[in-house]
Amino acid sequence: MNYFSYKLDHDYGLAPNPFHGYCTVAVCKSQIRNNRNLSVGDWIIGTGSKALSKINPIGDLNHLIYAMQVNEKITFDEYWRDERFQSKKPVINGSLVQMYGDNIYHIDPVSKKWIQEDSAHSANNNVNKDHLEQDTGGEYVLISQNFYYFGDKAPLIPGDYREVCCNSRDYQYRNTLVKIAEEFIRWLENNYEVGIHGDPINWTKHLNQ
Repeated sequence: MNYFSYKLDHDYGLAPNPFHGYCTVAVCKSQIRNNRNLSVGDWIIGTGSKALSKINPIGDLNHLIYAMQVNEKITFDEYWRDERFQSKKPVINGSLVQMYGDNIYHIDPVSKKWIQEDSAHSANNNVNKDHLEQDTGGEYVLISQNFYYFGDKAPLIPGDYREVCCNSRDYQYRNTLVKIAEEFIRWLENNYEVGIHGDPINWTKHLNQ
């Protein structure tokens, strides 16, 4: 079993998207989604950052925003068509959960080009090329039903397990972390229930309007 960790600069409920019974990573972090070492059963750990702490101190370094065990890896087209994930298609004028839907990409069967639906990653009904190239650079959408999403209720990770926190700019993946990572997962399972424990940290800008 492998463990990948990274720091979240923002948390809108888009990446990860923990809603409708599944935690999914379909946009951003293409380096992880496309990593040849990532397999079903592996864990992804997302922690806070200095950037996120400016929105809410609970999002500071060493705070756990989410952790998910990868149960499935599917393509964008499979994600788009799958009946389980129709509720994750964005509705820009809908609720916050709907606005930040991550089921955005699929391939036009005629032109064979990517379609980017109107979403938090598009640009006012126009394609955002930067997001499109970055997002589709990861071949897979990652899906989990065994996840812990904390958002604005992010707990501080105990000192004994801090090595699971990413110290690099992009992401961390090291085989030497396995023992500590396994202990961290046991701590998580023993202290929290699977599912959603808080709201996305960046929702503050909407809720305070």
